[in-house]
Amino acid sequence: MGLLDNTTQQAYYQGNNYGNYQFTSLEDIINQFIVAYTGENKIIQKVKRTDVAFHAQRALQELSFDTFKSIKSQEITLPPSNTMILPQDYVNYTRVLWVDSSGIKHPLYPTKHTQNPTPIFQNSDGDYSLTATGTLIDTDATIVLDSEYLNVQVGMIVSSPNIPNGSLVIATSNTGSVTTIEINNDATYTGTETLTFTPQDSSLILEEESTFVLENVTWDISEDKITQSPNTDVSNITVGMLVSHEDFPIGTTVIDVNGAVITTSNNSTEASTATTNEVTFISTPGDSTTWSNYKSATPSENQNSYDDDTYLDLQSERYGLDPQHAQINGSYFIDDLKGLIHFSSNMSGRTIVLDYISDSLGTDGEMQVHKFAEEAMYKYIAYAILSTSSQPIHQQLAPRFKKERFAETRKAKLRLSNIKLEELTQILRGKSKQIKH
Repeated sequence: MGLLDNTTQQAYYQGNNYGNYQFTSLEDIINQFIVAYTGENKIIQKVKRTDVAFHAQRALQELSFDTFKSIKSQEITLPPSNTMILPQDYVNYTRVLWVDSSGIKHPLYPTKHTQNPTPIFQNSDGDYSLTATGTLIDTDATIVLDSEYLNVQVGMIVSSPNIPNGSLVIATSNTGSVTTIEINNDATYTGTETLTFTPQDSSLILEEESTFVLENVTWDISEDKITQSPNTDVSNITVGMLVSHEDFPIGTTVIDVNGAVITTSNNSTEASTATTNEVTFISTPGDSTTWSNYKSATPSENQNSYDDDTYLDLQSERYGLDPQHAQINGSYFIDDLKGLIHFSSNMSGRTIVLDYISDSLGTDGEMQVHKFAEEAMYKYIAYAILSTSSQPIHQQLAPRFKKERFAETRKAKLRLSNIKLEELTQILRGKSKQIKH
């Protein structure tokens, strides 16, 4: 009957699953709940296992946020971009810190006075439309633009008085600092005129972050891979870029770059030829002016020399200083929309530590419950099932289990707080010299 009867001490100490005895798997929680709470002459006579599993996962999520010690940490060296990608299982953060050469952590503080909004493309007139001067030839679908327009994408609607309504860009070419486009209809006029380009979904054009044109690349029909030639540099191609070419469906993006092979989200519809082996890659949206200014500016805490924490240029001039800004560690803000943490310029190259919480449902190995909170899980599941049941007897029992859920959750918080008498005494010694031991 012992829980360790099938595990020897030698196997434990030679393994890598240390300290796991304090946890119970979610699968065991579900099985034990079904045995103890469901069946004939039990509180819940009949329930589907899927319902129990659902409420068990919801209980694990809710308890992970406030009760369990489910804090995770990530450490990175901050790149020149001054950004950190949020972890895959990120839900919220607890602390953001930087670490010095002695391994001491220094807290960073969030700033509420900047952000990274989505930049919208504007032409020289301030309008939200992409315009260009093009040279039309009557009964010809090829149009030469007056300059290089790398943000003109295949699939855009092109409008002009002498172009049929609903005409689409079906091919682009960028050579000699000039963009040449091909549309799916012939022009009805010979001469120059202003063309307007808009996305098919009538959305606003985003300011591009970067645009690269690769030449001498190849791809096969019905393949989701673009292969570079020996002399083609693909180091600037990154995951998420849009692929603009007539042989790839509109909205195709880069999903992987591995050496000489670029993997796309859609298969090509035609094989590459000698005249159609130029592909444009566009990264949007770009950084906003707000974020660019924030990451390039010297933080206020670094604008004055200091010695022994005394700001030499500000002696006797710090009256009225807001305490929330009286720190030299640096600042950050979290862009939840783009999944990035942006840091002030003085953080570049430093070791950054992110403490964050997850919902414990990311992987099967994470779905564990501390034994201090096992009973809270049972009460949470029971109350969830009873409160969502239409049976009168279950509705009568629901208030009782609501109280029991609250009580067991509070008990679990106290247990997991891990307060020790010796540690409390040590803290109190620093508050009063009268406490003896």
